[in-house]
Amino acid sequence: MTVRTAAADHAGMRLSFRLLLLFALSLLAGLPVPAQAQDAASTAPAPDRVLDTLQSQLDQVKAALGNHPADTALSDLAAAALAVQNQADALIVTLKPRLDSLQARLDVLGPAPAAGSPPEAAEVAAQRRQLGREKASVDAQIKQAQLIGEEAQQLAAQVAALRRDRFQAQLTARTASPFSHAFWSDAARVLPNDLARFGHLLGLIRDDLATAWQPPHRWPFLGGLGVALALLLGGRRVIEQALFVLARRLPQGRLRRSSRALGVALAYVSVLGLAAESVYLGLNWHDTLDPDLAGFARSVVQVLLFAAYVAGLGRALLSARHPSWRLIGLSDAAAARLRPVPRLLAIVVLILGIIERINAQIGASLVATVMARGLLALTISVLIALTLRRLAQTRRVLLAAGEYPARRPLWVGLLMAAAAVAVALVWLGLATGFIAFASFLATQLVWVGVVLGTLYLLTHLAHDLIEALLTPTSRSGKRLQATFGLAPATLDQAATVLSALIRILLCVVALTLVLAPYGAGPDALLDRVGQLFNGLKLGELVIRPGALLDASVVLALGWLGVRALKQWLGTQLLPKTSLDPGLRSSIVTLSGYVGGVLVVALTLAALQVSLQSITWIASALSVGIGFGLQAIVQNFISGLILLAERPVKVGDWVSLTGVEGDIRRINVRATEIKLWDGSTMIVPNSQFITQNVRNVTWGQAQGRVLIRLPMPLDTDADVVARIMLETMRNHPKVLAAPTCSVSLDGIEGGSLIFVAVAFVANPRDAGGVKSDLLFAILAKLRAEKLPLLRPQDMIIHQSPGATVPAASPSQVPPAGG
Repeated sequence: MTVRTAAADHAGMRLSFRLLLLFALSLLAGLPVPAQAQDAASTAPAPDRVLDTLQSQLDQVKAALGNHPADTALSDLAAAALAVQNQADALIVTLKPRLDSLQARLDVLGPAPAAGSPPEAAEVAAQRRQLGREKASVDAQIKQAQLIGEEAQQLAAQVAALRRDRFQAQLTARTASPFSHAFWSDAARVLPNDLARFGHLLGLIRDDLATAWQPPHRWPFLGGLGVALALLLGGRRVIEQALFVLARRLPQGRLRRSSRALGVALAYVSVLGLAAESVYLGLNWHDTLDPDLAGFARSVVQVLLFAAYVAGLGRALLSARHPSWRLIGLSDAAAARLRPVPRLLAIVVLILGIIERINAQIGASLVATVMARGLLALTISVLIALTLRRLAQTRRVLLAAGEYPARRPLWVGLLMAAAAVAVALVWLGLATGFIAFASFLATQLVWVGVVLGTLYLLTHLAHDLIEALLTPTSRSGKRLQATFGLAPATLDQAATVLSALIRILLCVVALTLVLAPYGAGPDALLDRVGQLFNGLKLGELVIRPGALLDASVVLALGWLGVRALKQWLGTQLLPKTSLDPGLRSSIVTLSGYVGGVLVVALTLAALQVSLQSITWIASALSVGIGFGLQAIVQNFISGLILLAERPVKVGDWVSLTGVEGDIRRINVRATEIKLWDGSTMIVPNSQFITQNVRNVTWGQAQGRVLIRLPMPLDTDADVVARIMLETMRNHPKVLAAPTCSVSLDGIEGGSLIFVAVAFVANPRDAGGVKSDLLFAILAKLRAEKLPLLRPQDMIIHQSPGATVPAASPSQVPPAGG
């Protein structure tokens, strides 16, 4: 059944390709699409018919499951159940808008009139009844689709549980030990029958080859062989060289190295895969292969692709010939000793995989299957043991030569230890007869190694790509900085966060692949990835991958939109208005707050988060606000009041509790004040609301210049007053109104105190104007020879009876002196 399905799928794929080619040619030629295609696209099956089909498919899966299918058929049954569930979910998504539309139309009509009320029009009543019937029908279809989806999900879970039970039973099954006589006697007994089945398979292969060599099919067969031979001889080298040329066009850095490694890995897969596909298409060009052999050939191609990827991945990671391209921290000696290991492992995987496919194709006996699995486990385990031994020998040789190899990370040591333990368990299982368990461990060693190697390669490639795109010194980084006005530190942080997110996503996918059920198909793996998130709940909040992606896009676009709006308001629109700078800054800040709230609301809507889902978050926040966030909330509300009422604004000169300076910025929590020494003081917003604040520049305030000038008592007061008045009136920044004045304030300490008052337009000019006036007044006073201080007189008092000493001749001043 499986082989015929694969053949049918291949035929259907070829037919679909031809139809797609016809459609593309029709578009290019401007021809109309055939009517059959238009009818197929325009007409969709009715929901009732789709539901009947899904129920029929589900019944078929149930019937097949009740017949105790083989292990290979369980994978197809699980895939069929998951397909039914996906189709049921898609039908629900299609029907819900129709249900909402019918409900909206019923809401427009309103409820039926109550008893005793005037009757409504017959047309309205008939339309309400019709809409009600349609709504009930659509609602029933949605409920039936939900029931089918739930039943399909339960059926898929039942199949998965059955597979796990069978797999556990196989793992714990014990056969005769290969060291016992019973094991080989059973093999000798069933060997003739297995050889006969194998001979029958070879006969089918010879017949199909002879058919392919006939004249109608010879040229496609030879063409496929020629293409495969050309690819095998020089295709890998050509593809690698082409990829290397493309890598040279990338920015210099580690991105070239990781891209080359990926190119080497893909070169093996592409060459061998295309060669195998060419041979397969040449053999089956006119569907000449037997359906059973077609499925067998397709499975062999899949094994060949996996083996090619193993070889390519190992060669890309080791890079023995080009040490500068090597991603892993491995010495050149170790890489050279491990160079043949990937190819040997690929050959072993290919040969043993083909043997497994042959056993499955011919229905080999249990003994032959056990022998093949034992040979698989033994060969792989020995190869891995030799690899570990070569690594240890290389390390010892380097230490003996006085060279210290690079320190291995902890996870590398743990992986090597786990591999050694697994090899020992494989050998123990083979010796004691648990061959199925040993085979499972061996295949898991290869699978885990391939997954981890791919993860290592992809994480390095993603990190190098993001670093090359978002580095501030790169071309794209400079464009982002110029376009969005981003700082270099912001780009570095964004690159680090984005790289971490991608690595986490890759690790989740790798973990899902490693922990996937044995033999699970792609549909089951995708379903497990979806279940990792679909089952994640925070209270009543359900986290879904699609909603997370939509919310991330909305958040990023909203943030860019708010940033662009603030930049447009601050640099283009508001500067062209008559608003003062402080009001413009307040408008820009408030616009940012409003835009941020709208972006958060849209993000929550994209996450499909309702208010009921976040009630527990609001409750926790209310408790936190009540205890520890009072000050923060108070400052936030105070900041909104400052921006709305504007008692102070950006650019004002304020003074409060020993702090005096200019307001530079009003933030959500605090206000920045620039002091006279150039430093910045961060003041909580609540202080502007709860304390006395002096706003020097509030309401077009003028600056007052006050000068107190002491003069001697014998100074001519009128002259001094005239000089001070003339000096103030002649200064360009002194206002004519209010007029300046000079008054005699009093006498202090034997001096006349003159007080001069003048006014300037800006309080910030008062200090400079005062200095200018003092310099000018002092200069004019000196020009008028008016002393600022009176000379001090010395009075000597002589006590009674004291004699004055006679002066010496040298102290007597000369005559006329």
